[in-house]
Amino acid sequence: MPSAGIAKRYASRVQILKALAHPTRLFLVETLAEGERCVCELTDSVGDDMSTVSKHLTVLREAGVLASERRGQQIFYQLRVPCVLDVFSCIEEVLGAERSGAPSCAIRN
Repeated sequence: MPSAGIAKRYASRVQILKALAHPTRLFLVETLAEGERCVCELTDSVGDDMSTVSKHLTVLREAGVLASERRGQQIFYQLRVPCVLDVFSCIEEVLGAERSGAPSCAIRN
């Protein structure tokens, strides 16, 4: 059994992965990789109502993936740590390996 410190670290990782584990939230992260956006712009991009989009953004912000800033009546969001996009690259590699039938234990250089 892992120590309490290690268990807490795993729990923190799970929180981030759960926050990313929704198609709309993945789309929002990729959209915000292009630059900060206000909720109204993101609502138009997603095609859901503002309340739903705001809830998705809150999940990502609470997990530490996004930062937000209020400017007047608008809230703007941006990626807090752009390296989160590396997770997407890794997922694409896994999907590519699945499609190509590459050995699952291939060593990366």
